[in-house]
Amino acid sequence: MKNQWIEFLYGRVTVKVSGKGLERFLNVLTRNGLHIWNVKRHGTETITFKMRAQDALKIRLFARKSGCKISFLRRSGVPFLFRRLLKNSGFMLGAAAFLFIIFFLSNVIWGIEIKGAKPATEYQIRKELDKMGVKIGKVQFFVDNVEGIQRQLTEKIGALTWVGVELKGTTYHLQVVEKNEPKKVEQLSPQNLIAKKKAVIVNMFVETGQTMVNKNDVVEKGDLLVSGIYGQEGSPKIVAAEGEVWGGTWYISTVKLPLVTNFNVFTGKEKQKHSLVVGNLEIPIWGFGKPEFKKYKTEKNVHHVHFLKWKLPISYMNKTLRESEDVKRSYSKKEAEEQALELAKKEIKSKLDEDAIIKDEKILHKEYRNGKVILDIHFNVIENIAVGQPISKETPE
Repeated sequence: MKNQWIEFLYGRVTVKVSGKGLERFLNVLTRNGLHIWNVKRHGTETITFKMRAQDALKIRLFARKSGCKISFLRRSGVPFLFRRLLKNSGFMLGAAAFLFIIFFLSNVIWGIEIKGAKPATEYQIRKELDKMGVKIGKVQFFVDNVEGIQRQLTEKIGALTWVGVELKGTTYHLQVVEKNEPKKVEQLSPQNLIAKKKAVIVNMFVETGQTMVNKNDVVEKGDLLVSGIYGQEGSPKIVAAEGEVWGGTWYISTVKLPLVTNFNVFTGKEKQKHSLVVGNLEIPIWGFGKPEFKKYKTEKNVHHVHFLKWKLPISYMNKTLRESEDVKRSYSKKEAEEQALELAKKEIKSKLDEDAIIKDEKILHKEYRNGKVILDIHFNVIENIAVGQPISKETPE
């Protein structure tokens, strides 16, 4: 098998020899170091055999001396294939150019479809995609991957709750879920307004219903604030009580903050590496060598190569090596208390309605333990404590 491949590499020819003294002619070839094989006799004065193409140039000289006639029946091997390719180079170049054009067009963005978005939101999405370079006619290798596109759209467009990005062939498909702004629901059924928690009444804005409490009153959770039943004794009216009752409420938050924190940050230096991935083999094409910095984190951006609708087992990968360093952050006791207080405020605000106000705060207990500051903080909050409670039309006055 090994010899066959060697002969194919050098090229081989099938030779036909006719005349008298064939055995003598074969002996002459052998003595002169010409390798022949597959010798076959065809009648008394004709034989065929195979030999290397490079030896075929010498055989004519020996044939003249022996009085034999030779002819070459078939040629095979790499040298002859190469000659045929050169002869048909125009066709081969045209075919290569055709395949390259199809390959190139198969990796260009030809469509962007957005579903589930309102016209105004779709306009915003297309504007952001254009900034990111995701537009028709752009080569897919030079834009971010689908995960990166999805992340950037979610961060930059506040109207989106979620966006799914999928690349199918040459088209990006985006499925959008928008945030539903809460609308004020009309209260069609009768209701009272009751307190959702213990509070001191600070202010009231009653639109419909009869006020049952006054400013500075202390109310418990479930107490009636505004009644939906009002009017004359003989003919009371039952309506949906509406309004806002603002009360002072109290919250206690416990927060712990380390005086010393170690964390990792990027310095801003980076190195780009580009490579071609074939199966599990990664072939570097740009950005050789190790980065100048010792500590870094690697971010990969992989683009699969397509041919028409098929995804090939070939990918283009861009690696970004970002230099990172460990930073030690230390707080003094005063600074730690201030930061802990801010963290507690953020935690409380996350539990309150948007229109609630933190009036003041007071540290109830302070302790330093195991390298941490521990604070118990009392917050005084002004918030709307009124919530609806359905009532029945049969309810007595």
